[in-house]
Amino acid sequence: MRYNEGNVGRIFTLRLESGDRLPDSVVDFARDHKVRSAMVMYVGGAEATSRLVVGPEENRGEDVIPLVHALGGICEMVAMGTIFPDEEGNPVLHMHAAAGRDGGATVGCVRPGVDVWLVGEVIILEIEGIEGFRKKDPKTGFQLLQF
Repeated sequence: MRYNEGNVGRIFTLRLESGDRLPDSVVDFARDHKVRSAMVMYVGGAEATSRLVVGPEENRGEDVIPLVHALGGICEMVAMGTIFPDEEGNPVLHMHAAAGRDGGATVGCVRPGVDVWLVGEVIILEIEGIEGFRKKDPKTGFQLLQF
C-alpha cells in the first residue's frame, strides 16, 4: 500500500445536462478550474448509448483487452472516482459506475463514455497537498497512481 495525506480544498457542484458526457465534461471542468487532485461523485441518468468497461477479456495476459458493454437502455447511475494528473499535468478521471434499469445492473469504468440522460449531478471535492500523478504502466497500459 502507498498513501499520501491531504486536505479538502474547493468543493464544486455541477449540473450536467443531456448531451454532456463523462468523463469529458468533468475533465474539461477540472482543466478549466485548475483542479489537480479530487474525489468525484456522480448521480443521475445515463443514455442508452453509454458504454462501460466491464472487465478484461482474460484474467491475466500480456495485453489487457477491455470488455466494453453498451447499456442499451436509459439507466439510473451512481459513480465514484478520482482526478489526478498524468505525467504532463493533464487531469485524468478514473471513475467506476453502477447503472441500473428494470432490476438489472451493470458496473464498470466510464472511460468509453457515459452520455447524460436529462440530468446528472456531480460533486467534486478538491484535495490539496497531494502530489500524486498517473503514470502509464508498460505492462498493463493503465495509468497508475503514483506518489
